[in-house]
Amino acid sequence: MPASVLPHALVLLADPEDDGFVGEQHEDQEHGAEPARPPLSEARAQEMTAGLREAMDDVRRSVAVLAARVHDAHAARVWLPLGHRSWESYCAAEFGISHAQAYRLLDVARALTAIHGAVTAGPETSRTRDTAPGAAATLDYGLSQRALIAVSGRTDTVAEIITRRLAALAHSGLQALDTATVRAVVRQAVRDVRTAPPPRPPGPPADPTVAALRQVVDDLAASSHAIGELMLEVAPAYLSDTEAADVLALLCDQIGEPLDHDLAARRYAMSGDRRALSGTVL
Repeated sequence: MPASVLPHALVLLADPEDDGFVGEQHEDQEHGAEPARPPLSEARAQEMTAGLREAMDDVRRSVAVLAARVHDAHAARVWLPLGHRSWESYCAAEFGISHAQAYRLLDVARALTAIHGAVTAGPETSRTRDTAPGAAATLDYGLSQRALIAVSGRTDTVAEIITRRLAALAHSGLQALDTATVRAVVRQAVRDVRTAPPPRPPGPPADPTVAALRQVVDDLAASSHAIGELMLEVAPAYLSDTEAADVLALLCDQIGEPLDHDLAARRYAMSGDRRALSGTVL
């Protein structure tokens, strides 16, 4: 895949937990009508499906390679020798991508780096290591951009779960830690963190009034997270806030919701960080 299209490849894959491609349209909504085609044979359908699966795997591997290179470039502050004042200005000048896209690349890179670090941390997963350059990106975990962005603010939690579960499997002796097993553990850990409710502050407050207020805030945050997930179905994570606002404006008007609140909920669903709701919902 040419380097010039790699940033855009990040938006092509469906989330394994979603029902379809990000930003897809129902075939009834497609613009224009295609001419009638003869029905496919089962063999031809299987062949086409295999081709699609191979292409999807290629894109996922390209995303992993891109994420590793983004991580290395950002860590090296590559923009400074080239005369750019910041990461975002470097990405805009060199690759023609927006501020939001530049930081989404970092989110994906950080998440994948943390996940791979957890996978290769213990001796029980030494067989998943690769000695080739860019080894941090060579193992395909089958994770979409949306899934990686969703856990980018909780990489410590994801890494801890992966480490604990791989160690438990290795010590149990019930299952060999081959690539397929490791991949399944990683995907389940990401899924669990994405669907878990936001963590509550430690310890109940002594004052019942404070406790009640905290519960109200927790409930509001939980409902905002659910709304944010719905907003992501309409305005997927690869869209910037400005682009998402254009997509969501009519919907928010129809349902009587403030646009800035729903945009904040969308950011919260992507990051898991309650600070995304500050000044709007909370």
